Amino acid sequence: MITKLGFKNFKTWQEFGPVDFAPLTVLFGANSSGKSSVAQMLLMLKQTAESSDRKLVFNTGGQKTAVDLGNFYEMVFEHEESSRIDVDLTWNLPQELTLVDSYAQRDYSADRIRFETSVGLFGKTSAPAVERMKYTFGDITKAGFSAGMTRTEKTAEPYDLTQQKYKFVRNRGRIWPITEPAKCYGFPDEVVNYYRNADVVKALGLSFEKLFQQVYYLGPLRERFLRQYTWTGEAPEHVGWRGEATVTAILAGKDRTFNKGKGSTKKPLAETVAFWLKQMGLIDSFEVKPLAPKRREYEVLVRSPGSRKPVNITDVGFGVSQFLPVLVQALYAPPNSIIVIEQPEIHLHPAAQAWLADLFIEIIRGWGNGKKRNVQLIIESHSEHFLRRLQRRIAEKAFSREEVAAYFFHPEIGGSKLESLDVDIFGNIRNWPDKFFGDTMEDAIAMTDAQMERMSKGERPQ
Repeated sequence: MITKLGFKNFKTWQEFGPVDFAPLTVLFGANSSGKSSVAQMLLMLKQTAESSDRKLVFNTGGQKTAVDLGNFYEMVFEHEESSRIDVDLTWNLPQELTLVDSYAQRDYSADRIRFETSVGLFGKTSAPAVERMKYTFGDITKAGFSAGMTRTEKTAEPYDLTQQKYKFVRNRGRIWPITEPAKCYGFPDEVVNYYRNADVVKALGLSFEKLFQQVYYLGPLRERFLRQYTWTGEAPEHVGWRGEATVTAILAGKDRTFNKGKGSTKKPLAETVAFWLKQMGLIDSFEVKPLAPKRREYEVLVRSPGSRKPVNITDVGFGVSQFLPVLVQALYAPPNSIIVIEQPEIHLHPAAQAWLADLFIEIIRGWGNGKKRNVQLIIESHSEHFLRRLQRRIAEKAFSREEVAAYFFHPEIGGSKLESLDVDIFGNIRNWPDKFFGDTMEDAIAMTDAQMERMSKGERPQ
């Protein structure tokens, strides 16, 4: 689970955080206020980790990736090419990891890793390079250590290996120079080959890659459903950035079960999907059904409230098809996943938006196939109804304020501004931002004033 994220000189942010993340992290704010930069940063790091090009410092994307940020000039703050894009990321491991210093015969154990990097343009090249990068394994003030690399001005020795509370020991023989890091986060092969006890750096880079293997993203615009689907047994990694693999995921996950905790009733994926769709008042029944026995063609049938017979999902309101990928992605993702969803409330009526809070609470606390799933949700939203339900659940002690981190984003001249929402144990937001959800309070006051003025002139409700 990501516990802290910060970055500098990225998109509209001169400086973002680092800020605390929780199992449920919610980002509110106006359009063009910098909310999407959080998802874009995480997705860029995921694309970088998954890239086969070890010399590509940041994989900023293209037509076939979740995010396309262009070149360094296009994504650096105010297009200032002399600036560095910094990243500061901390995450907790699913279980404690032990690294061994093979030379000193010492073990280091921790369940937390911090990664920092600084990337910029140097000299006449247009390709960004790493200025510095560092991992901190565990608590450096106690039994932890740090290891990293720093760029030098020396042509013969372009990078220095850095360490704190860990001593790298060179192999005997000629001292060869250390080349640039692999991507923005990896130690080059020379480090492992030239030092007797540098195996730990491979484990640090692998932990970074494993973290981003667990990141899944669903964008704000989801594809419309089709009248029929073909499924031949494949299991997609996720529902797709636009929800295009939602039905395939439902079919592939037919053997998965979900429940609220130890001892509670287990339900298969399709039944759990149907339960939440009905709970939110969207439909009364849901089924993914083959067109004929032993056929590979399927259709999605739903029965709307008040209807007698089920119909194809393409014949009902747009809201169901836009929300279904959100629901399936939240359930289908494997344990220890980090799920980033933009605007899950799109095309949902206010009552259903409120139910999103209950769904997400159950997702982060829920069990799958008899074990805790430990899923983290990072949600970008504009929904007041969603937030109000979260506040209510905190007041009712059905949800802990420690389980949620909420932030409000402000667009300002010279960059975006972030404000952490201070939620007390009764669900109150003690620093409610001005015009948080528009002018609803101002409109209510103005409406009352207008009513009183008209009534003072003798008008009465008809």
